[in-house]
Amino acid sequence: MSKILAVVALDDSKVKGGGASTFYVSGEEELQKTAFMLEKILDASAHDLKNGSIIIVDHANHGDH
Repeated sequence: MSKILAVVALDDSKVKGGGASTFYVSGEEELQKTAFMLEKILDASAHDLKNGSIIIVDHANHGDH
C-alpha cells in the first residue's frame, strides 16, 4: 500500500490535517526544488497535484497491512 510521506505546498489553506510532514514554501521554484530534494532523500516519488501542492509518496510494498 502506498503512503504519503510529505506534502510541499504554496498555500497553507489548501493542506489540512493528516500525518505527513508538511513543508510550506514561498514560490513555484522553491516548491519544485524542495519536492525534488525530499523525493531523493526519502527514496520516494513526487506527484504534482497541479494546485500548488506536491505530495511525496512511498509506493514500495513493505509488507505492512
